[in-house]
Amino acid sequence: MSRSLKKGLYVDERILKKVAALKAQGKRTPIKTWIRACVISPEMVGYTFQVHNGKLFIDVLAEENMVGHRLGEYSPTRKFVRHGGKMQKEIEAKASGSAVPASAAAPAKKK
Repeated sequence: MSRSLKKGLYVDERILKKVAALKAQGKRTPIKTWIRACVISPEMVGYTFQVHNGKLFIDVLAEENMVGHRLGEYSPTRKFVRHGGKMQKEIEAKASGSAVPASAAAPAKKK
């Protein structure tokens, strides 16, 4: 469910203060944050945020096309391993092994 237009976008004041302080100093150090719901505003463009995903901090560089989106959208919380398990590994091993020509795979026998 989206936030009411009457209330406006949720931009955390503490993050804006940190961005303003970095802008005044002329630094580009990453800003560490746990606030995934904060909306990226135009003032944040060009700064790197370290967004917490529940386990680690993932670097997110705010760009112009990200304005209006939330910081948490760019820090995935789940890690995709792969589908298939043991059978899929065997299929992939056979597929990568068949790419090698038969003559190169086994040396010729002498009589």
